[in-house]
Amino acid sequence: MAWIQQQQKSSKVFGNITAIEHDKAEASSGHLGFYTEPPSTIICIEDFERYAIDRLRVLKGIEEAKAKGFKPHEIQEKARKLASEHLKALDPKQNLFKDHASHFVLRLAYCRTEELRRWFLTHESELFKARFSDEPPKAQVAFMTQAGLDYDQCTSDELNETIQPSGRPLWALLAQVEESKWNPQVATEIKQDPGSRSFFKVDFEQVPDLVASRKVFLRHGQAYVFKTDVASLVVSQFRSQLSRALATTSHKWASHIAAEESERLTPVVEALSTRYLGPDYGDLQRPAGEVALADLPRLAHESFPLCMLNMFDALKRDHHLKHTGRQQLGNFLKGIGLSLESALAFWRTEFAKGGMPEDKFKKEHMYNIRHSYGKEGKRVNYTPASCMSVINSQPGEGVVHGCPYKTFNKDSLTAALTQLRVEPQAIRAAVTKQQGNHFQLACAAAWEGAHGCECVTGINHPNQYYTESRKVHDAQMEAEQDATNAAGMPAQSATRLPNQNHERAVAVTPVRPT
Repeated sequence: MAWIQQQQKSSKVFGNITAIEHDKAEASSGHLGFYTEPPSTIICIEDFERYAIDRLRVLKGIEEAKAKGFKPHEIQEKARKLASEHLKALDPKQNLFKDHASHFVLRLAYCRTEELRRWFLTHESELFKARFSDEPPKAQVAFMTQAGLDYDQCTSDELNETIQPSGRPLWALLAQVEESKWNPQVATEIKQDPGSRSFFKVDFEQVPDLVASRKVFLRHGQAYVFKTDVASLVVSQFRSQLSRALATTSHKWASHIAAEESERLTPVVEALSTRYLGPDYGDLQRPAGEVALADLPRLAHESFPLCMLNMFDALKRDHHLKHTGRQQLGNFLKGIGLSLESALAFWRTEFAKGGMPEDKFKKEHMYNIRHSYGKEGKRVNYTPASCMSVINSQPGEGVVHGCPYKTFNKDSLTAALTQLRVEPQAIRAAVTKQQGNHFQLACAAAWEGAHGCECVTGINHPNQYYTESRKVHDAQMEAEQDATNAAGMPAQSATRLPNQNHERAVAVTPVRPT
């Protein structure tokens, strides 16, 4: 299957002509380019999606690094590492094509709303900045020239010109600016080679961020930008061009592409922005039946994420859950290793406590439970919901499914995490992340506060939360077992973290948005 086969004759998607080569700047600079023209080579649907997912891993990684407060140079290092891991093709000759194809596919996926465009624009710009900064100075100059960014480099005569009224040469004033930026190495480099072509002259309006932060020397309306800061100038141009391109693509997508490709590309494209990129927990990675039904209350309050614990406690309290809640909790329990037989017993018992007759349970619920385990219908083993799926669900009044970090207000979330014995500092961090709409990072902060260690992997899936939690508990159990054996004392049957209490239940009524 070709990539938008009709595009060889018409330009419905990305630009004016698709069957052309990449522009000169992109071709000569390898992976570095402004993505002004899409690739014209045929691509199969499988690669169309796979390339996009690989690039999405890079952009998601950059987003996570920024949200964790990484410094600019750390974000750039992270971006370069992720790009090296995910944007290389199996055939090195295809690296350029994969980079361009993945960009344009994600441009389609993220052009559809203002929020998606803003997200894509921010993180693509970070990736571009990291790549541009990694280029040697000569390659940067060559790229800017070929891309039509005609910035003048300061000549030796200009740098040695005496500036009045200071009576000092221009290079000395530029070195002073670098010293004020706490860049002594740069200042020393300028002093040692005053005539080096390390500065660019641009209109000061083109570098408002550098002017505002007093990082450039201004003279006659010109800003003197050192080579290490020129990335800011080029990224500004990249961001501006990409913003316009996204707006154009958005118009074309809404006007005709989405409808014309409704049976082929549209489902793939629209799913990318909410795509879960972690492991698939639908294949029962634990042996069936490993999680005993009797252990669920303890495991729930030791290792369930707040979203699943909220539903579990509501079910125990009310003996009822709405359909979506039953799906989310049921598939989660299946993913942690609850067997079909135990699942049937679990739901039958809870519904019976609410007064549901056995025949009604068999008629209305048994089939659905067996269906979720792949024992009925098409016999598909349904995958537990990812964080993005839970976050994007829209619970109504009196419904407990969905992401608590999104649906709880500040006070309800604080109360819930306090009852879970999460450390106060971690609660504050989680609430801060929640207020910034970083719901998964808020969940990771709560995980760290509940377990007393760093969550290196981040949280992208409720079952991942559980798995990482059990690793901590299992490690502590082994350590205590070793200590017990060394002391010659009988071992206890179960171990819990010091700040955990498996008998408590969260009884916080969530405050839903009106």
